[in-house]
Amino acid sequence: MDKNAPIGVFDSGVGGISVLRELVKLMPNEDYLYLGDSVNAPYGTKTLEEARKLTITHIEELLHSGAKSIVIACNTATSAAVSVLRNMYPEIPIVGIEPAIKPAVLDKPNSRIVVMATPMTLKQEKFRTLLEKYEDQAEIIPLPCPGLMEFVERGELESGELREYLVRLLQPVMEKKIDAIVLGCTHYPFAGKMISEVAGKDVQIFDGGYGTAKEMKRRLEAAGLLTNEEKEGQVRFCNSRDTEEERRLCEFLLHI
Repeated sequence: MDKNAPIGVFDSGVGGISVLRELVKLMPNEDYLYLGDSVNAPYGTKTLEEARKLTITHIEELLHSGAKSIVIACNTATSAAVSVLRNMYPEIPIVGIEPAIKPAVLDKPNSRIVVMATPMTLKQEKFRTLLEKYEDQAEIIPLPCPGLMEFVERGELESGELREYLVRLLQPVMEKKIDAIVLGCTHYPFAGKMISEVAGKDVQIFDGGYGTAKEMKRRLEAAGLLTNEEKEGQVRFCNSRDTEEERRLCEFLLHI
């Protein structure tokens, strides 16, 4: 395996760029190949079989393009396919993402924590297992957010419509005080500013991007696959919606 090959990053759309940003900050000398599947987004409303098939197909594209490791920067795709892919490619470092419930609970024990995620992520066994692990340490409230990732896919991060959507979504769970919100979809950090404004300054926001980047670095170190390049790495974007507008959106989200 070529240690100077790129790290492959996959998401159902552009949301995984929030994880890519953390990877680039932590490992700036690595090259990255980002693949988004915006044509088929959102995965969170698909069946498990559909999401798994699409994820496996696109991860294989990244591997055929020379990726030395894979980050599945999508909670739904991780739930649907990470264990299958690890069985298929045991020699490849493959890291998925999961909602940052653990850091939220450790930071705010015995609190009320809302987990915002796609309907499919919340239905998966992987999420239920995570929930059971920490439910005796905090009141954890799963909140399905159908439609939220589409705002990010459109690059609509500060619109009045997004604010109205978030107010409608969060008001019922905010009737009682909440202490933290876990962003359980990689698209949601891009709406984080608006989520924070609607939830209030006393509500802490958590997402899993940094932990995922840290785990990929650890796995690459263990495998002897960290790059030996000293210059700044390159990021290349591919998307199933192959338009100039999509490319501009990817670059914008990487650098905001």
